[in-house]
Amino acid sequence: MSIMTTSAISLDENFHITDDTRIRAALPTLKKILGDGGSIVIGSHLGRPKAVDDKYSLRHIRQHVAKLLGVDVQFASDCVGQEAALKASALQPGEVLLLENLRFHAEEEGKPRGLPDDATDEMKAAAKKELKTRQRKFAETLASYADVYVNDAF
Repeated sequence: MSIMTTSAISLDENFHITDDTRIRAALPTLKKILGDGGSIVIGSHLGRPKAVDDKYSLRHIRQHVAKLLGVDVQFASDCVGQEAALKASALQPGEVLLLENLRFHAEEEGKPRGLPDDATDEMKAAAKKELKTRQRKFAETLASYADVYVNDAF
């Protein structure tokens, strides 16, 4: 089972959660899946990072999610790649995997990154076309982690 949930949460400068309203809103769905013998891969985002940035890492919320669910929550340091694929495929009923922030990848937001300020229209068009190809692969990779996708984001 794969769950997309929003982690539009507030963290203070010490990475302590100051508002977990949206995480709590997803709890009934998550607990239902676990109670029915499912396993969960959580894909989510935090902030609007333009690259990997520790202050936007979902590892800061892993323990809080574990506490709310009452189960250990594994963490994959990237949302795509070998680590995430191996951890997702090894999940047993009742286990949870939290993937790293999806927004660390341009494919999640669909906006090319790294173009020079003076990029031509042709350069922008080529970058968008290339990103669309990568987005498809990104989505296919995430989809491969689960049999069912539930969008519990709002």
